[in-house]
Amino acid sequence: MSVAVIPARGGSKRIPRKNIRSFCGLPMIGWSIRAAIGAGCFERIVVSTDDPEIAEVARGLGAEVPFLRPAALSDDFATTIDVMQHAVGALGADGCVCCLYATAPFVRADDLARGAAALVAGDWDYAFPVTSFGFPIQRALRREADGRIAMFDPAQERVRSQDLTEAFHDVGQFYWGRADAWRGGRSVYGPRSTTILLPRHRVQDIDTPEDWARAEVMFRVLAEEGRQVDGG
Repeated sequence: MSVAVIPARGGSKRIPRKNIRSFCGLPMIGWSIRAAIGAGCFERIVVSTDDPEIAEVARGLGAEVPFLRPAALSDDFATTIDVMQHAVGALGADGCVCCLYATAPFVRADDLARGAAALVAGDWDYAFPVTSFGFPIQRALRREADGRIAMFDPAQERVRSQDLTEAFHDVGQFYWGRADAWRGGRSVYGPRSTTILLPRHRVQDIDTPEDWARAEVMFRVLAEEGRQVDGG
């Protein structure tokens, strides 16, 4: 069984109600649901929420909400692993289970399918998308209170950029995982995880109103170019 679980709690702080706020003409969570439907690899698409309004919106968009998440798993301290452990247990899921974030409007159906293929291609616990940093992380700086700066790793200052190891970061869209890996609380960032690569122009955190505004502009540009349509 392949199941998509979309965590969507009601208590978002920095952007209130962001999981169901309209984003480019659709409730934000709708883009994730639409991509999951378009991927064609899920037997069930389930939203894990503590919020009746989010549940109603999710059902209207084609997802299931077979349970309401306990309040203890819906506060600021609950982790993705905590939420997925609960969902996998509540659903009695086996096989492959994908944690798909509700605030991932740039997620595409074909990327979800690629992630599924990567997971089953080897003996992996998890598979998820990453993208490259736009600047060498070895030259990262810290800024002191008085304005002065210092390198985190001064030894890298004179190394040529092309000789620095390329670094990547988690895109924050979805995580395919084996049900037993979720159930066992295994780390997503461990040695039994593999990745797929996404271009940087399709990656955007949405944590602040400024992030939201930037993401809508990016989304519309990609839609006009035919590179971001219906989550596919």
